[in-house]
Amino acid sequence: MSDQHSFETLAIHAGNTADPLTGAVVPPIYQVSTYKQDGVGGLRGGYEYSRSANPTRTALEENLAALEGGRRGLAFASGLAAEDCLLRTLLTPGDHVVIPNDAYGGTFRLFAKVASRWGVEFSVADTSDVSAVRAALTPRTKAIWVETPSNPLLGITDIAAVAGVARQAGVRLVVDNTFASPYLQQPLSLGADVVVHSTTKYMGGHSDVVGGALVVSDPELAEELAYHQNAMGAVAGPFDAWLVLRGIKTLAVRMDRHDENAAKVADLLTRHPEVTQVLYPGLPEHPGHEIAAKQMKAFGGMVSFRVAGGEEAAVEVCNRTKLFTLGESLGGVESLIEHPGRMTHASTAGSLLEVPSDLVRLSVGIENADDLLADLTQALG
Repeated sequence: MSDQHSFETLAIHAGNTADPLTGAVVPPIYQVSTYKQDGVGGLRGGYEYSRSANPTRTALEENLAALEGGRRGLAFASGLAAEDCLLRTLLTPGDHVVIPNDAYGGTFRLFAKVASRWGVEFSVADTSDVSAVRAALTPRTKAIWVETPSNPLLGITDIAAVAGVARQAGVRLVVDNTFASPYLQQPLSLGADVVVHSTTKYMGGHSDVVGGALVVSDPELAEELAYHQNAMGAVAGPFDAWLVLRGIKTLAVRMDRHDENAAKVADLLTRHPEVTQVLYPGLPEHPGHEIAAKQMKAFGGMVSFRVAGGEEAAVEVCNRTKLFTLGESLGGVESLIEHPGRMTHASTAGSLLEVPSDLVRLSVGIENADDLLADLTQALG
């Protein structure tokens, strides 16, 4: 599949070769652990054991690489499994990483509670401030980690500018592209070395699968990651890979609707007396609006806001919605609401990444926008 095709075409066709035996237009689920060899070492298509490679996972990995404009994609059992593989590939004890002051709680936990015990150190920086990123570098820094838009405060980092800092320092730039998806943003084209995804979110899109991915352009790094993926074994199973591949086919049309609905929700919230602040990069007053407009096709489906009555009022808003389902995760066709401080980001309590207690995060789905606006209006009172 040529990379000259449009995103929408690649999403449907890249990696999705018709089955040579039956002509099935959807790649089969190869629910298999091992493969018959034609003599010792005589592998058919390079397949010997499904931890090492599986045809369904191969289809997904080829698709992921095409969508991000990378050389190779790697599919994992979860987003954190992908992150763990990346850290153990890039780093050794004594190395240092710069991480954002607004990051997914699971990512922070991985650094603070797991990698730190292995001797990996990290510093926290406001990655929207290029000078702060530069100041956080040390002689032992091996990577700069960025989320943009960030989780849950919807901060925006200038990927190209931070990529310049990384190149000058001789370190890798990792960009978690989960909130944007490759439809809205392609970090590799802006200078990033590695793109991370929780494919559980917008890529899968239907709240029915857990998965993760890494995409890279450097062939050497690709081989190192593939080695660790096989050696560590937290790979996407064939059915999970098939579900993500199925979800990706409608990614473009879903993201258009997510974005359209989120803009309407943000507009409502900016005018509501019980809301003190709306965090959405599509708003002109958002500090990262101009950069987001430059590096993103649109602003995405995530909106966070702060409630006038403080933490308890924010929790009550979460409890009162009827269409917005109270739950963790994001990026599904249905709208979700959560209180980050008590839910997805509880692990950041007491740290530099602790989130405001009056914060509510919305994953705006693709339902009728008027119904969503009415639900938020009644929940806010």
